[in-house]
Amino acid sequence: MTSKWFAAAIIGGAVFGWLLAVNFADVAWLNALTQIIQSTFLAALKMIVAPLIFFSLLSGVMQLREAGSLGRLGGVTLLYYLSTSAIAILVGLGIVFFIHPWTDYPPLQGIPTADITFIDTEAGFAATISNLLLALFANPFAALAELNILGILTAALLFGLAAAIVLPKDSNFPSVVSDITLIVYRIAGWVIATLPLGLFAIAFQLTSKIDVTTFISLAHFALVVVGATLFHGLVVLPLIVWLVGGMNPIHFLTHAFQAMVTALITSSSAATLPISIQTAQEKLAVSRPKAAFVLPLGATINMDGTALFEGIAVIFLAYMFGVPLDTFAIIVVFLVTMLAAAGAPGIPSGSMAGLQTVLLAVGIPLEAIALVLLIERPLDTIRTAINVEGDLVGAVVVEKWT
Repeated sequence: MTSKWFAAAIIGGAVFGWLLAVNFADVAWLNALTQIIQSTFLAALKMIVAPLIFFSLLSGVMQLREAGSLGRLGGVTLLYYLSTSAIAILVGLGIVFFIHPWTDYPPLQGIPTADITFIDTEAGFAATISNLLLALFANPFAALAELNILGILTAALLFGLAAAIVLPKDSNFPSVVSDITLIVYRIAGWVIATLPLGLFAIAFQLTSKIDVTTFISLAHFALVVVGATLFHGLVVLPLIVWLVGGMNPIHFLTHAFQAMVTALITSSSAATLPISIQTAQEKLAVSRPKAAFVLPLGATINMDGTALFEGIAVIFLAYMFGVPLDTFAIIVVFLVTMLAAAGAPGIPSGSMAGLQTVLLAVGIPLEAIALVLLIERPLDTIRTAINVEGDLVGAVVVEKWT
């Protein structure tokens, strides 16, 4: 299912809303039907998000068992991926604090915030830190039941790390986790298959609250995302490959161009993987074993462009839906975005799961996803190219330091 269907559903819902629902009293049955569809779709998303987050991240951490056994190679690779993801999020958040043209227009009106959030933005310093720690280290079963995103991420990370350390190499546990993850992905796929219908209903319901200024704000958001993504890809990553990897940035970009263009066209790091490995070995002088280890792992957990996009998207949607974010909420956005981007499932529209994770963590309603999905496709192509560029930079850095 392509993004064309998503865009068609949103546009179709908006058109029907404008043509038929100027006065909902005249089409009460249509209003009731779309409300039922919207509620059911959002309930299904909330149903699957907890197991999806937990098993995606747990499975990803379990895959790093090999990295731990490879000593310096695994350590340098993981350190690079964590560092560049953190830098990407900081770049996005830093830019959006200074450049946020959408605030020149009014936010959406009459839309309630999400009923799930674990950060009290009005609490004092000590109380906020205490609430943050309580959310992080909550009972795992309670976190899953209450959709405590921070608690779910923490539990998955700790369980995965402990299992990777203590279990023997011949343990069947990683295989069991992988099988359960595949089952969860299939259920998530069923939910996502209903996405056009859900987006149609959401767009219909949002019609009375969206006007031309909303689309202008959305265009400004897209421009900021593109600018921040290009800054990361054309400035930050070349600096890293030069200062840390010891390679001339022009030389790197020239030889990485083919893989980046392929990623731009396919919007898939996995589909670009064969070209990425060939580029690393033949053009960037990365040895075959290191390229074979670093690049597939990077295609799974190294999502610089995705992390940057989600960080900016949360700030944008918080303004559009009237959700206040103070310093401590921004810290939560930083932490959850980094983990959500690394644990994004490898299914169609998998980035949506990561975005809804961050939205729920800070109290932004899931209806907000409909806004960003309208322009998600072109933005996805750019950030995928940056993801692949980051993987290739990682291969160069690992080659130098191991």
